Amino acid sequence: MSKEDILAMLYEDLKGEHMAVVQYLRHAYAMGEMPMAFEVEAIAREEMRHFDWLNELVVELGGKPSVERAKLYGVVENVADNMRFDVQAEQDAIVLYRQHIEAIDDPHIRLVLSRILSDEESHRVDFTKFVGEAEQMAAASAEGAAEASGGKPPRRMRDILDEGVRHEYTVILQYLYHRYLMPDCEVGNELEMQAINEMQHLGWLAEKLEGLGGKPVVEHTPLALEGSAEDMLQADIAAERAVTATYSQQIPEIEDPALKALITRIRDHEIYHDKLFSSLLEKMEGAEEGKAEKPAAEPSQPPTVGSLFGQKQE
Repeated sequence: MSKEDILAMLYEDLKGEHMAVVQYLRHAYAMGEMPMAFEVEAIAREEMRHFDWLNELVVELGGKPSVERAKLYGVVENVADNMRFDVQAEQDAIVLYRQHIEAIDDPHIRLVLSRILSDEESHRVDFTKFVGEAEQMAAASAEGAAEASGGKPPRRMRDILDEGVRHEYTVILQYLYHRYLMPDCEVGNELEMQAINEMQHLGWLAEKLEGLGGKPVVEHTPLALEGSAEDMLQADIAAERAVTATYSQQIPEIEDPALKALITRIRDHEIYHDKLFSSLLEKMEGAEEGKAEKPAAEPSQPPTVGSLFGQKQE
């Protein structure tokens, strides 16, 4: 099988993993504070790990990382129906991974896909169990949803939270993409760590919006993906500075103390990311300048028989 054929399969798998991350998170946020929501969120984190592994395989094969996403199966008010969507998503993923494992002859790639398949089979069992649990608490869930929708937040508060969700999702994708292509391991590791922090922000904002009766739309704004390592870090710094300014403008508008504290905390994290990325960029640029200033070593002359004898005599 050609490298191009394997890459095509991996890209297909990546779209499914990306979809699963977003769908499962949205389903978890819609449940509010309940044990099942935490379990679904944990499964989403495992799908994010699969997304990471697959992109690493793509880069190893000489391809470009992907942030494309398959179509969501659905997000509805009924928890049991959402869990049914997730059972179907896992079933479809299982079928696809089995096909790809059968078709691909590379032992390392087959091993990684087999590891992912094992997780998906376990997830299918979990979501099937969640369907039954959700059906048992459907009445309580419907009652809770009615209470939550009774006092809708002002439209401006909805807009602030929704804008935050979009930003956080965008930088998660952008930082992970840059991490896969970053030649400097220290920078790559920091990008991954801050992407995880942005995932926390996404969860906080989405859960707050759900709690106020809103519905988070997990879609990204334009991504800055290409360029040199320095270009990528500069794009990440620009993203942090832009959202820091946005959050700083929004904070005085917020009357609810808890929401104000949340946005302030996230804003302070973004300031930290800006300073961290700026420091990494300075180190990277300094290293490049040091290479440029270092005089090139004169080409060494191969030793002659006479010179070797001369060295021995000395």
